[in-house]
Amino acid sequence: MLTRLKKRVQLLLAAQAKLLHKMGMTPNIISAMGILSAFLAGCFYWAAQFNNFFLIIAPLLLLLSGFFDTLDGIVARLCKGTTVFGGFLDSLLDRYADAFIFIAIITSGLCDLFWSSVALVGSLLVSYTRARAEATGSKMETIGFAERAERIIVLTIASFAAFFWFNALFTGIVILAVLTNLTVLQRTIYFYNSLK
Repeated sequence: MLTRLKKRVQLLLAAQAKLLHKMGMTPNIISAMGILSAFLAGCFYWAAQFNNFFLIIAPLLLLLSGFFDTLDGIVARLCKGTTVFGGFLDSLLDRYADAFIFIAIITSGLCDLFWSSVALVGSLLVSYTRARAEATGSKMETIGFAERAERIIVLTIASFAAFFWFNALFTGIVILAVLTNLTVLQRTIYFYNSLK
């Protein structure tokens, strides 16, 4: 859904992307900074079982990871450095980031094992359905309620709210579990219809 705003966001971030490019930052370095931010976010989600304050730091790092994930593509286009492998690597690192965040939440005991697992599987399958469909030439971007940007926003809001009301994170994970798997269903139906 938010992917429709992607061009506007890219225009707003073009100045930052040019600055990073002038500083010698390559798309792969920015992607590495994104996965590092996601890794640190996961560490703070895991540590939140000991101190609720970490539920403020973790989503900030998650947002930073999403910011770098957006910037790497913009820098790649600006410096005409887009490659098939770069796109593959970016998508692969995003899946690792998603998985690490959910695994950290699961192992910390911050949320119910069942719903966290359903949300994790749904998140991975949202990306998988897009990759499989687009491999056949069917455009899948913007299809569905819970693309990566929406998932980051839901988890961020739920995390901030959990600092004041702990069950907010559980509620956010349940919402993600439902929306991600609904998105998989939407994409499956869309792909089936596109074949007709």
